[in-house]
Amino acid sequence: MSIFKPLIACLLCCLLIPAAAQQKNQYVKIETAQGYCIVKLYNETPIHRDNFIKLVKARYFDATTFNRILKGFVIQGGDPDSLYDKSKTLKPEQKWIQPEFNTALFHKRGALAMGRDDNKAKASFTTQIYLVDGQTWTNEQLDAIEKKNGLHFTEAQRETYRTIGGTPFLDQNYTVFGEIVKGMDFIDKVTAVKVNKDGNPDKEVWMKVMVLTDKEVEQELKAG
Repeated sequence: MSIFKPLIACLLCCLLIPAAAQQKNQYVKIETAQGYCIVKLYNETPIHRDNFIKLVKARYFDATTFNRILKGFVIQGGDPDSLYDKSKTLKPEQKWIQPEFNTALFHKRGALAMGRDDNKAKASFTTQIYLVDGQTWTNEQLDAIEKKNGLHFTEAQRETYRTIGGTPFLDQNYTVFGEIVKGMDFIDKVTAVKVNKDGNPDKEVWMKVMVLTDKEVEQELKAG
């Protein structure tokens, strides 16, 4: 009978792998005075996902703003670059985490990603986020970005960049860890606010971020 024990253990392991792979996605709601959106967080980027959820539950981002709004590029919020200045003492939440690049996760319009400085490791700031606005691109432009940055866009990604838009030149340089699944017009509403030449809004754009329960996600997505 002992020869069956390894076989049984192997079968149990095989059964557990699909279960882990099918882990439920978690969702957050990002709200401002301009409106709100629902964002699905990727399980493929667990470090960034868990860091973000931890800060959201601690209401960290509720004390920050969208401080850099660049129409046709990104809406950046959370802690600004200046708070990561080497001459200052960082708060416990402010650190760098290693990138989690995945060629299947790209900077399409509505993507959620982490900001960073120009460090060689391309490590992310833990408390700075951005949502992609971007623009549409031609095949020729995408070819040039591939050549310059050593990238390869799938045909599906090309179609998205051609029709929906995004910021393809940021791919594999900044970690994408989620995407808007409801309320894409949130981007249009936020980028419509008046800003100065640096993208700083004239009037503070506060944010409130919350983790949604399964029931809340179902209600939001069902409502359309």
